[in-house]
This record gives sequence, C-alpha cells and structure tokens, in this order.
Amino acid sequence: MERLICLGIGYIFGMFQTGYLVGKSHHIDIRQCGSGNAGTTNALRTLGKKAGAITLLGDMFKCVLAILLIDHLFKNNYQDILPLLGMYTAAGCVLGHNFPFYLHFKGGKGVAASAGMLLALDWKVFLIAAGVFLILFFTIHYVSVGSISAYVTAWICFVVFGAIGCYGMDLSHTVEMDVVMGLMTVLAVYRHRSNISRLLSGKESKVYLGKASKNK
Repeated sequence: MERLICLGIGYIFGMFQTGYLVGKSHHIDIRQCGSGNAGTTNALRTLGKKAGAITLLGDMFKCVLAILLIDHLFKNNYQDILPLLGMYTAAGCVLGHNFPFYLHFKGGKGVAASAGMLLALDWKVFLIAAGVFLILFFTIHYVSVGSISAYVTAWICFVVFGAIGCYGMDLSHTVEMDVVMGLMTVLAVYRHRSNISRLLSGKESKVYLGKASKNK
C-alpha cells in the first residue's frame, strides 16, 4: 500500500507542468510549438534561456518536494526502506510529468524531474550523471544523447552503490529499487524514440547556449 501511496503522491506533484505554465504566461501552448514537448529543451528553444531555466528548476524541484514529503510521512514506520519509497515517488512524479491526465496525457519526457530524483536520493549519483550530461552536451550538443546517457549512468550508479550497501537496505529491497530505476530508464529511452530516430538519420537538432539552436 505504501508503494501505491508514493506513486500517487508523486503523480500529483508530477502533474505540475512548469513548461506548460511558462508557455501560458507567454500566451502560447508550448506543446503546439517546436518539438511539441512540454519540457526544458523545448522551452529553451521556443522561449529562450530564462524560460528554459525556470522549466528545468520547476520540474526538478517538484520531484525533490515530493520525495521530501514521503520522507516526512514514512520516516517513523519505514525508515529502513525510505530510498525505495523515494524511488517509487520519483517514478510517480515522472509518470505525472510525462502523462498528465488533465492535459490529455501529453507532457514532457521526465528528464528534469528525474534529475530532481537524483538530487533528493543521492547527491553523488546526481553529480556523476550531471557530469556525463554536461560533457556530452558541451562536446556534441545533443540534449537527447546527454539525457539518455545520464539516465543509464544513474541506473548503473544505483546498482553499484546499492550492491555495496550505500542505501542501508536488504538485498530484496535494493534489487527492487534497481528494477524500478531500470523501468524508468527504459521509459526515458522510449520517450526519446523520435530523437533516436532523428539521430540515426542525421536530422536531430543541436542545442547551443548563447546562440540559436542549429540543425546539422
């Protein structure tokens, strides 16, 4: 039951669509512009760096707040599996972000919300994944490649750190957390399927900070 509660609370927080609201403040539906996505990259491309930064931070910290709430609610009775419950909360938040029912299930790709998950659950994993993303972004300028690579890196980190006992859980709960993170990684790759297709065909757009994005 506690897992379902975490998923539900996460979904509610995830439905706070920062990019959509930022777009509305500019009198547009961001899902009707650019890539049609309600996430950070499309906000950056469509509305500029300030809108992109607001969207990134808003989507990150909605997941952080959801996990902090779960920690507060369950710290007395489920202290020994809080990392696992935090992962379920993050999964719900990503689902709410990607598939908000009030927007006809058309949201973002969940990368910024997942960054919030890493920040809340394990700052070491956050720094490693962020490092992978930034290195790839500033060398090849493909956000999609950086996002997918960072996600896979984070999953590997959780598996390794869990195996050496960093999260203080028994084997079954550690493996369960790895499975949930693995499913989230699969979802992230699936949500980037159009980007992968464009990468393979050489049509994926590059993103440059400080100047307009280019298609190469």
